[in-house]
Formats: sequence, C-alpha cells, structure tokens
Amino acid sequence: MRAGPMLDRLKQLDKSIRIAIIGIGSMGRSLLYQSPITPGVQCVAIADLDINRAISFAERMKCKYRVSHDLEGVHRAIREGLMAVCEDGDLLARCELVDALVESSSSINAAAVFAITALEHRKHLILVNSEIDLTFGPYLLRLAQDNGVTYTSCDGDQHGVIKHLIDEIQLWGFDLVMAGNIKGFLDRYSDPVKIIPEADIRNLGYKMATAYTDGTKLCIEMALLANACGLAVTVPGMQGPRANDVHEVFTLFDFDSIWRRREPVVDYLLGAEPNGGVFAVGHCDNPYQMAMLSYYKMGSGPFYLFYRPYHLCHVEAIACIAEASLDGRSLLQPDWGLRTNVYAYAKRSLRKGERLDGIGGFTCYGLIDNNDLGGTNDGLPICLADDLLLKRDIPRDGKIRMEDVNYDPRRLDFDLYFKSLAVGKRGWR
Repeated sequence: MRAGPMLDRLKQLDKSIRIAIIGIGSMGRSLLYQSPITPGVQCVAIADLDINRAISFAERMKCKYRVSHDLEGVHRAIREGLMAVCEDGDLLARCELVDALVESSSSINAAAVFAITALEHRKHLILVNSEIDLTFGPYLLRLAQDNGVTYTSCDGDQHGVIKHLIDEIQLWGFDLVMAGNIKGFLDRYSDPVKIIPEADIRNLGYKMATAYTDGTKLCIEMALLANACGLAVTVPGMQGPRANDVHEVFTLFDFDSIWRRREPVVDYLLGAEPNGGVFAVGHCDNPYQMAMLSYYKMGSGPFYLFYRPYHLCHVEAIACIAEASLDGRSLLQPDWGLRTNVYAYAKRSLRKGERLDGIGGFTCYGLIDNNDLGGTNDGLPICLADDLLLKRDIPRDGKIRMEDVNYDPRRLDFDLYFKSLAVGKRGWR
C-alpha cells in the first residue's frame, strides 16, 4: 500500500531518486528542465551523441556539470555534486550511482543496448523511446523481471495518458470498448523535406516530425497501449474518421458491433476538438447506474464517453519515474506480448533494389495491425525497416513484407525482435 500522495512522499525522501537521461532532444531537454522542479528527483547525468547540444542545454539550465569520458569520471562528477555530461549513453547505463535510466533518444540499435545494459545493472528503465519500447518490449520486460527492476513506458504522451483513463473507468465498473487518440493532422506521404517548415517551427528533427505527420508515431503509441491492455484494431492503421468534436464519436463508430465481439479496440479521431486530447468509451448496462449517469449528464448509454482535453508530455512524466523507483509500478508494459505491431507501407512506388530508410523517411510509413496468437504477421515492422534492400517492386501504399527485403537475422535489431516474439508468445492470455 502506498503511503500518501506522491508529492508528499517525494518531499519526505531522505535521498533523492537519481535519474540519468540519454538523448537531449525535445523530450530529454524537457525532462532535464522538469526534474529539479519535482522534489525528491535529481538528474545526475545526461548523454547525447551531440555532446555540444548536451553541454549547451546544461549551461542554459545553469546546471553545475562536468564533461566525463569514462565511468570513473562519471562517478567522480556525481559524487562531487556535479551533473555528468557524456557522449556515450553506455556510461549512464552502467553507472552505479543512477537509480533509474530514461531512454529518450531517437536511435534503435544503440538505445536497445543502453536499455538492456541498464536492466542488467539493475536500474529501473523508463522509455520515452517508443520505437524500442514497441519492438523489443517483451524481451525488455522479461529482462526487467529477471533483474528485479521496473520497466515502463513514460507517462505524459498519449498512450500513457489514455492508460490512466482506462484504469479509472475500469475501477468505476465500466467495460472498456475503445481507447482513443485525437490527431490534429495526417499526411501519409510527408517526408523530411516537405516537413522542414513545420519542423523548424516546432524545433523538431525532420525525421521525427515526419513520423508524427505520416501517422507512424500515432500507430506506435496505440500499439504500445494495445499490447499493454490486450486491445486490437478493426482495420490496419485504425479507422481514424474526421470529426469536429470528440462527442461525434458515437455517430462515427459502430459500438454495438464492437461490443458484440467483446474485444476492445484502439482507434483515433482526426481533427477533432479537444486538440491534443484523448478519450475512452466504456460500456455499462446496469439500469440503476444508467439512470444515475443520465442524471450526471453522461448520456443515455449504454456506451459512455470519457475524455481528457490535454496531455502534457514531460510535465506528467516524473510521476511514473517516481512510481517505478519507489513502488516498482509500471504504468504501461507489454503484458500481452506483441499482440499488435506497426508494419511498413510504401510512401511511393518503390523499385526492386531500393534501400528503405526507416521511420520518418522518404520510403515508408507505418500502420498498426493485429498479430496472430503467436504474435506474428507477415509484415515488416516499421522499426526494423531501415537500411534494407527491396527484393521486388512495391506499389504506393503497398504493404512491405518480411519476404520482400533482404535482412540478416543476426543483425542486432532483428535478433532482439525475434527474441521479443519468442518471449511475447507467453504474454497472450
């Protein structure tokens, strides 16, 4: 039983939770900003491949820091009350003075190694990096369990905030029917050149901004939620009808049909208000409860809409770091294995011999889809679709299958993916 509100508990700690952040991009910078605001949490180390970026932000935040190039230097800086700034995230994953590692980079292979190393060194792992969270999640979860630490998706992004909604309505006695996201704009064919003006406004990397715009990130987030809660999709990529307001959800989805299957789903609305919000639809057909819900102006039922008009990313993230560290609680983890995944589709007509360039690139976008009971699908996971040669032509919007590319199963990302598939089979209930 947790004793008292988290803020009070953090204020009463004798020793702060020491966190390290890998990747000082948009979210990493924001977490570094947020950590000293929250009592009981201290960022003791940061790492970024662009060490000048890390130094620049440390100075902007007026942090007392020291650049460290080896593990001894990291330990010495922290013991002297300085924040260690590094180029190599491996030093943070191995540092004995770190309690929890936040992986916030945009890499896949290197980030996976950092995550594995942190878990093997018995550090709690908080993943902002949704790509490794999805693709290697079951393997990382098993590794966390074997080492007696906690692994969780980070709070504050849509999938984490939706999970709070789901937990609430299920506690209240509603059956979940749909877990929903709200997306402002979608262009499946965006690329790192087309996106430049918008990315510059938002201070985002071009591939990252492209992945948001082409819907790949949306699908990854909803797949993470589906794999944590045992949800599915009705069609590849979800339906995503356009709407003006979230309350239109009842006219846009056939909830009677969804409910008859007793298989709750993930989906989204496009362009609806509240922009930046999330929603969930629950079912309740108890006559007394329905009468009371009508009195509470929730509608006539039996389907009820619950929504939240915002998600605050880094502002909300610290709570899950604290809960992982103090209570061993994971907000979101793939308890259902790879029940869903996000697969690659061609952004344009692709020719045999072309090289795929992964998430947020010029060649492919990702769509969420269900897997069979073994956690498999013949599609190529979008998170693996980098630096692979096509074996045949693929039409625009065509699904790219594993058999369509030359890949080495021993390549780190493929090896970890197949390990996750093997572990994830045991996650089906």
